[in-house]
Amino acid sequence: MTFDGAAVDALLTGAVEDGVFDGVSAIVVDRDGVLHTGVAGDAYADTVFRNASMTKALATVGALQLVEQGRLDLDASVESIVPAFGELQVLDGFDGEEPRLRAPASKATVLQLMTHTSGCGYAFTNEDLHRYAEVAGVPSLLTGLKATLMQPLARDPGTLWEYGVSTDWLGLVVEAVSGQTLDVYLHERLFEPLGMRDTTFSPSAEQASRLLALRFRATDGTLVPLDIDLPPEPKWASAGHGSCGTIDDYGRFMRAMLRDGELDGERILAADTVELAFSDHLRGVPLPDFMKSADPLLANDVPALPVPQGWGLGFHLLQMDIPGGRSSGTGDWAGLFNCFFWIDRAAGIGVALMTQVLPFFDARIVQVLLGLDAATYAQVGGAVPAA
Repeated sequence: MTFDGAAVDALLTGAVEDGVFDGVSAIVVDRDGVLHTGVAGDAYADTVFRNASMTKALATVGALQLVEQGRLDLDASVESIVPAFGELQVLDGFDGEEPRLRAPASKATVLQLMTHTSGCGYAFTNEDLHRYAEVAGVPSLLTGLKATLMQPLARDPGTLWEYGVSTDWLGLVVEAVSGQTLDVYLHERLFEPLGMRDTTFSPSAEQASRLLALRFRATDGTLVPLDIDLPPEPKWASAGHGSCGTIDDYGRFMRAMLRDGELDGERILAADTVELAFSDHLRGVPLPDFMKSADPLLANDVPALPVPQGWGLGFHLLQMDIPGGRSSGTGDWAGLFNCFFWIDRAAGIGVALMTQVLPFFDARIVQVLLGLDAATYAQVGGAVPAA
C-alpha cells in the first residue's frame, strides 16, 4: 500500500503553528510496514511519550498470553488470584463526611477487569471516588504509589461500564500468575519480541532526556508548563498507565495486532486470541452516556460517541462502519496526555497520534485527531456500509 503523508504533515505542522500543541507525532501502519510517520514542533522521530492509558492494551495482551497457556481463567474471581482485591467494598455514598461502604453483590472476574465492568473506578472521573480520596487520603495515580488501588469499588461488578483501575489490578493478576513483576514480564514477552526498544516502565536517563515536556491548556487557550509528572522511579509497574515509549514502538504493537498476533516471525498471541480481544464482551452491561470529569486538571468531560459501541479485551470497539472512515470492529483507546490510537483490522491499518497535553480530551486536539482520521481514509479507503 502506498501512502502520501503530505496531508498528515501539513495537519500536524499547522496545528503546532496554531498552538494546539508544542510537539506531536503521528503514525500510520499497515500489516507490512510503516506507511508514514509525521512529526512536528518539539517532537522528533525518537521522542518518548508517556503512554498513560495506552498501556492498558499492552498489559491486557500480556494477560491474554497467560490465558492461552492455560494458566489464567477469564471467569476466575480476581480475589482468588490477588486476595487483596477481596478487601474492596462498594462506595454507596456518604453520611455527612463518613463514607458508606458495603460488600459487593458479586465477585469481580478477570474478564471484568479487562472490560472495565469490575466496579473499579478512577477518582478523576468519578465524583464519589474523588470525594472519598480526599476524605480517606488515597494518593493520586500520578504519585506512582500502589496505595492508589486501595479505594472502594464505584459500583457492583457487572452492572455498568466504569473506567478506572481495573487494568492495574489485572497487572497484579499477571504478576501473581507469572511470578514476575509486570515490567519484567512485558519486556520479555511483548516489548523485546516486537522490537519495542524504548517501551519501558522505568525510563533510563537517556530515554528520559527524550521525553516530550508536559503542557497544560490554560483558560485562555495557551499552553503552559506543568509542575506535575509521573514519578521517574515508580514504586510499581502500573498496568493502567505506567509505560512510556516512542510512537514507532506503538506502531509495531499495532502491526502485530493487524497481523493476528505475529510480527517479523515473533508470535505474541494466537490468531484466535486476537479475534477474541476484538470481540465484544460486555455481556449486556451498558456503557455510560457521558463520562464527567471530577478533576479539571486531568480531564475534560467526555461524551459518548453517537454510534453503537462495545468493549473487547483491552480495546474499546466501534460496532458500525463509518462511511468513508473506520470499519466496524475497529479497536481503539487513548492516553491521559491526549494520545490516541485505533486498529482497523478490516481496513488493515493502525493509526496513532501522540502528544503530551493536559487535560485529557482537549477539544482542539480532538479536532486534529478527526483531521488525521479523514486524511488517512482519504487514501486507504474508508468503510463502505452494506446496502
